[in-house]
Amino acid sequence: MQINSPHFKESAKIALHDVGLQKALGNLKAGFPTKRAAAVARLPEFDQLRDEAAALKNHIIENLDIYLEEFEANVLKNGGHVHWCRTADDACKTVLDICKEVDAKTVTKGKSMVTEEINLNDFLEKNGIEPVETDLGEYILQLRGDHPSHIIAPAIHLNLEDVSDIFHEKHKRPKSDDPAVLMQEAREMLRKKFVAADVGITGANFCVAETGSTLIVTNEGNGDLTQTLPKTHIVVTSIEKVVPTLEDMTLFLRLLARSATGQEFSVYNTLSTGPKRAEDQDGPENFHVVLVDNGRSDMVGGELQDMLRCIRCSACMNHCPVYGAVGGHSYGWVYPGPMGSVLTPQMIGIEQAGLLPNASTFCGKCESVCPVRIPLPKLMRHWRENEFSKHLSPKAVRWGLGSWAFFAKRPRLYRWLSRAANKSMRLLGRQNGKISKLPMASGWTQFRDMPAPANRTFMDLYKTPKASEKSS
Repeated sequence: MQINSPHFKESAKIALHDVGLQKALGNLKAGFPTKRAAAVARLPEFDQLRDEAAALKNHIIENLDIYLEEFEANVLKNGGHVHWCRTADDACKTVLDICKEVDAKTVTKGKSMVTEEINLNDFLEKNGIEPVETDLGEYILQLRGDHPSHIIAPAIHLNLEDVSDIFHEKHKRPKSDDPAVLMQEAREMLRKKFVAADVGITGANFCVAETGSTLIVTNEGNGDLTQTLPKTHIVVTSIEKVVPTLEDMTLFLRLLARSATGQEFSVYNTLSTGPKRAEDQDGPENFHVVLVDNGRSDMVGGELQDMLRCIRCSACMNHCPVYGAVGGHSYGWVYPGPMGSVLTPQMIGIEQAGLLPNASTFCGKCESVCPVRIPLPKLMRHWRENEFSKHLSPKAVRWGLGSWAFFAKRPRLYRWLSRAANKSMRLLGRQNGKISKLPMASGWTQFRDMPAPANRTFMDLYKTPKASEKSS
């Protein structure tokens, strides 16, 4: 996937004027947040589970090497193979080598954001192997030559007419606007691919150390067909997905579906434990797990370690006012929204992704809904500080902060200017209490009015009770 993060501002402006996109984003705002709230309300212990999950994730990260080695040992014990890949290139080459071993020409894929992260599809195509996305949203995007804009609802930026148009063009069938007809079309097209595939590639929501199992969570069942019909099953996942036990896995499952789609539980929760055994009627003959690092081990023990708790539920982006206004493609890479604003600079560099952690109102909604309590605003501030320290911030930003620092270090001058600015802004908003135009703040007042300030500054108000306390 091409990196367009440096063009976030331009992409966001286009997104704000895209009528079709804004219609689709309206469906998002009315969907996931409402369903999540209802699901959480039905589970009184939800916040207690969040605390337990955050603590467990911290324990796992602190002992990541131990649990990964235990996971590897049990995968090998079950007859599978584990491949350790430090970079995206290593992971792509490993998958290609496995495909070549079985002379694969076609692979089916269950939805995996890690394969998007390493750009696996393009790599396989360049090497003569056809990847076929089987998640309905991913399948639609593949037909369009498009990329996901959301981590659990990849085609959420599209409307029904968009799907109808691409199916009519690619399937060569009569055009229909009936979702049931379109779904049946997709089933018929994909069924042939499922049967013909030489290799099935899936992601993993969790890797269980005690059993050497991987688990995928879907609502369509395509993941089951992807991993059981082909002779070879490859799991491409990242190192922080490991959990100690099956019981620990169930803790996260109770949080995942509620946070993601507002369901009590996802429809399909499927464990894979090695290749098929002699007594099994079906299943893959070969089982491979490709563990991808791609910068994650560098986060352990650092200021970004909390981000490794992420279980990819998408709650942060579902509730983010910025994502809700501009959509996922504006972020310019695989991971959008608040979680992407933290992960993307780590993976492609703050030099290319510096605009993302700045694309936040810091309203705190993302942290308040995170099922594992990741302090996303704090982590975005880390990247802002990092960008500033490397002199990557725009000159206007650096000049503004420098000017503010000059006055902030001189309290008397700062308070005098605050009072002067307060009076000036009150004059501008004297008619209706709102300021429609403000010098040096057109980026704000171009789209909304700014409330005129109160009669007194905070410091003046702060002094008032202190003075009355002394007199009493």
